[in-house]
Amino acid sequence: MATERGLYVGPRLRRMRRDLGLTQADMAAALEVSASYIALLERNNRPLTAGLLLKLAQTYDVDLGSLGGGAADDTARLQAVLKDPMFAGIDGAAGELTDMATNYPGVTEALLRLYTTYQEGQLAFADRGAAAAGADADDASDPVAESRRFLAARRNSFPTLDDAAERLAQQVGARENVTSYFQTRHGLRVRRVPASFMVGSTRRLDRHRQEVLLDDSLDAASQAFQLALQLCYLELAPEIDAVLEGGSFASESGERLTRRALASYAAAAVLMPYSAFARAVEARRYDVEALARQFGCSFEQTAHRLTTLQKPGQERVPFFFIRVDPAGNVSKRLDGAGFPFARHGGGCPLWSIHHVFRTPREVVTQWLELPDGQRFFSIARTVTAGGGAFGAPRVERAIALGCAAEHAGKLIYTAGAPAGGLTGDAPATPIGVTCRLCQRTECTARSEPPIGRQILPDDIRRTSLPFGFSET
Repeated sequence: MATERGLYVGPRLRRMRRDLGLTQADMAAALEVSASYIALLERNNRPLTAGLLLKLAQTYDVDLGSLGGGAADDTARLQAVLKDPMFAGIDGAAGELTDMATNYPGVTEALLRLYTTYQEGQLAFADRGAAAAGADADDASDPVAESRRFLAARRNSFPTLDDAAERLAQQVGARENVTSYFQTRHGLRVRRVPASFMVGSTRRLDRHRQEVLLDDSLDAASQAFQLALQLCYLELAPEIDAVLEGGSFASESGERLTRRALASYAAAAVLMPYSAFARAVEARRYDVEALARQFGCSFEQTAHRLTTLQKPGQERVPFFFIRVDPAGNVSKRLDGAGFPFARHGGGCPLWSIHHVFRTPREVVTQWLELPDGQRFFSIARTVTAGGGAFGAPRVERAIALGCAAEHAGKLIYTAGAPAGGLTGDAPATPIGVTCRLCQRTECTARSEPPIGRQILPDDIRRTSLPFGFSET
């Protein structure tokens, strides 16, 4: 007679029980076993049988994979962390990491949180160092800087939100459309009304009338995003709060901005579920416009989503993203590709993102080379917000999406490029992070001298460059 095989998942069973707010006696009563048996399971002295696993799933409505498969995700996260140069020389064998993630999930989570906190500290230190060097503010108490550090330390990748949003997208799809889902799941009617009725809002939840109101001047992509965003606030608040708990905020505003960013992340993940989107980006070779049409999203929403595809074990090309207005003010900045954004002062005027306002809605590609020799490939294009009716305010901005040169060959935008372009030998535009940190001596676009260089007098000789400064 065949014996029933079991699964040793004690630490994960204990974590699940605590997350549900149950004692061992509570769980034992619900599963019709003894409290001492639950204790043995949690200490890995007894295996969790298939029958009891099914009973757990039915009783507490949990995903079967959350007990058995969680270790694989944690192992992938540990492997990603060990790629950091600070761990060079440490041999983290896959088997050892799996054993640690399986048998010591609490310690694993603690190490991952410590590493994330370390990353945040590094970013904060860089900000303080730049400020001490004479840059203008963006200090530690700036809520925008706080939020950006939180996202950057995690490479704008939140797998738990991706998973939750993917499940939500499946539930919405089962109801045929999001409007009927709002009605059947939440008893809310979706109404599209004139802007004059919205009094400055684009979306509003009216609990009194049990309605979700949308400004009818929004385009289809914006309406879909706002509905997905409202759904995330209604259904994914616990998951968003859990991610926020991993941060340390000096201001309430910084936490609120980050919460808004996470909700927007989840909304994009509902519209562009990770698994389907990850397959599509490879099939379409990261063609932003084609992907936007496939998923019914805007160019900017799709470009933004491309920066999030770093789920451990399912990574795609790592991208950075930046959005600026015609004056060069940065309104959004995300980095998953190691691009050294200027945290203080202006960007480099030689970058095409500052030129695309001359050619609205046209994609402009560019190879970039930093002073230290790093090469990146960038695509830039203008995007429009607002409008939708005669006389309605319209805002024109430019966005740039880019990746390191070694990944550029996977993009449709380099199709037909000479081999040298993909190996780093093609001509590239020499740009700097910002003038104060760029030591290029021949740049005619310079607006400030670099830090640490002596300005030369021009009593006798005036150079053709904006500044004459010493070579050493």
